[in-house]
Amino acid sequence: MTMESWKGLEDTPVKFQKKCIDTIRFLAVDGVQKANSGHPGMPMEASDLAYLLWTRNMKYNPGNPAWANRDRFVLSAGHGSMLLYTMLHLTGYDLPLEELKNFRQLDSQTPGHPEYGCAPGVETTTGPLGQGFATGVGMAIAERYLAGLFNKPEFPLVDYHIYALSSDGDMMEGISSETASMAGDLGLGKLIYIYLDNHITIEGDTAITFSEDVAKRFGAYNWHVQKVDGYDLPAISKAIEAGRNEDSKPSLIIARTHIAWGSPNKQDTAGAHGSPLGEEEVLLTKKNLDWPETPAFLIPEDVLAFYRQAVERGREAESKWNKLYADYRKQYPELAAQWEAMHQRPDPSLWEKDLPQFSPDQGNIATRKASGQVLASVKPHLPGLIGGSADLAPSNNTYVKGFGEFKTDNGSNIHFGIREHAMGTVLNGMALSKALIPYGGTFLIFSDYMRPAIRLAALMELPVIYVFTHDSIGLGEDGPTHQPIEHLASLRAIPHMTVIRPADAQETVEAWNVALTHGKGPCAIVLSRQGLPVIDRNRYASASGLQQGGYIVADAENGKPDIILMGTGAEVHLLIAAHEQLKEKNIGARVVNIPSWELFEAQSEEYRKQVLPNDITVRLAVEAGSPFGWERYTGTQGKIIAMERFGASAPAKALFNKFGFTVENVLKQAESLLA
Repeated sequence: MTMESWKGLEDTPVKFQKKCIDTIRFLAVDGVQKANSGHPGMPMEASDLAYLLWTRNMKYNPGNPAWANRDRFVLSAGHGSMLLYTMLHLTGYDLPLEELKNFRQLDSQTPGHPEYGCAPGVETTTGPLGQGFATGVGMAIAERYLAGLFNKPEFPLVDYHIYALSSDGDMMEGISSETASMAGDLGLGKLIYIYLDNHITIEGDTAITFSEDVAKRFGAYNWHVQKVDGYDLPAISKAIEAGRNEDSKPSLIIARTHIAWGSPNKQDTAGAHGSPLGEEEVLLTKKNLDWPETPAFLIPEDVLAFYRQAVERGREAESKWNKLYADYRKQYPELAAQWEAMHQRPDPSLWEKDLPQFSPDQGNIATRKASGQVLASVKPHLPGLIGGSADLAPSNNTYVKGFGEFKTDNGSNIHFGIREHAMGTVLNGMALSKALIPYGGTFLIFSDYMRPAIRLAALMELPVIYVFTHDSIGLGEDGPTHQPIEHLASLRAIPHMTVIRPADAQETVEAWNVALTHGKGPCAIVLSRQGLPVIDRNRYASASGLQQGGYIVADAENGKPDIILMGTGAEVHLLIAAHEQLKEKNIGARVVNIPSWELFEAQSEEYRKQVLPNDITVRLAVEAGSPFGWERYTGTQGKIIAMERFGASAPAKALFNKFGFTVENVLKQAESLLA
């Protein structure tokens, strides 16, 4: 590359463009070096691309990072986070230079990988490779869905692109393949991804593991594919413009780049990936690119003034949009009211009157079927409620009739295909719109396939809803490959995650109410395959107790039980039956349902002690999953009836008998504790 390659791009002098680009490059180099930790190579190689995107292509407002119609920038190669922080500071976001100097330090706004909520302008948490790539697909789905709901002739209320920088590592991760396939199938033309094809990973040249033709692969996915020199700015600009004009296909621009560009000894080497250049190499690189050796973190005044034009440019762009919206509101007041409502926390009073009510005389009802009825009842009141299943909608009961298909008519039913991981990450991208409530269904066992996406949803505290059905060995004949054991414990271990396992159909109503309104991160509703009796709420406590996470379903007649029986889901019915039989033997038992440990732990200490008094230490927990974690409630003197091994292939009733999930075994274990 020579400086001549910049000629003709714009009226700005060539040397000044180089100065602007090298400012990006060396802010990143100095930040990593000061931290003595990080990944300098990627920001150094991609500074030219960042310059183009942030000054010539993207629509954004540093004064209002949450402007609804902004373009989204996703740094899928999140290890290059100093590139993003540098651009946010230079273009006028509220990210002081001091924060760049505090890169990777405790409580800074500039953590090692971009974290949603730490710094303004960071659109999503990235770092686990492929996650940003996939999240962007969800963002594009949100853009198309919202545009379909609200745009009118002369009123393009929703019209933005999703730009991403992806690495060789992103291309290798399976999640990128899943979501690229989905994006191509849906024709998400608002995606413009730039692949930094630098041929280097931590272990060396990509040739040792990665020999496929990425261009042909993405062409087969129905993407619009272009190849450019990553330092030929006019060619890159032309490619981006071509991508913007491609409405029916997502775009992949394969940019041949060089890791640690400009470093005399570390360019094109694995040594530049995850370690600082070193003081000597920093000076050599600055000398090589005619950059002043001191001071560190140099931002020439004319360069800063150039980048800060983004502030006024963004203010004008949003002001223009605000005027458009004001006119839109006059002409389409009902749609405007809907737009505003979708950007606020849902109001349960809207759907309360339409919620199904379940009673014992309806017979046994699988909670997965009850969930489908609840979903159908609330959907008419929540246009932002959108989702589907990973090819299991008939089993998960996640398809809502009458609301169309996303692929064919911009409906709210999405077919994710057999792509659980893609589904999880796409849900994250949709939730980041702040207007949608995305949900996705699969069997509980397959939460394993989407675990990285669930974890990031929790880290970002996104209001994603997971509908996990077939919750135990009650799944039956499909056997141990499909019977979840450790999954409840595993999901409960994730911070900011709410797991709810309702005991019957009426509790399922309450579970959905919580999931739709609690707004404190993702929520998993865990549901049965098998039919369950509806608890007689005239005889036992109201299902609304679920909102506290744990509550007393049935108690000893004097309120002073000899034993506490605890459980969740289907097993609560065993406890109620055991409670009645113990009563006949003059043994007072308290049945405590704890459908959501997270909600229960959020209650006051006083409430929790009322439910589980410290002086009642005879306790038995029953759950058809791993016993892990139940010790917090049973204590050292209690017992746990749970699954200590994988399941087996047999009808559900036979399995429950084999593994001790029977009223008889509950009584046996309870009486042994009381002996």
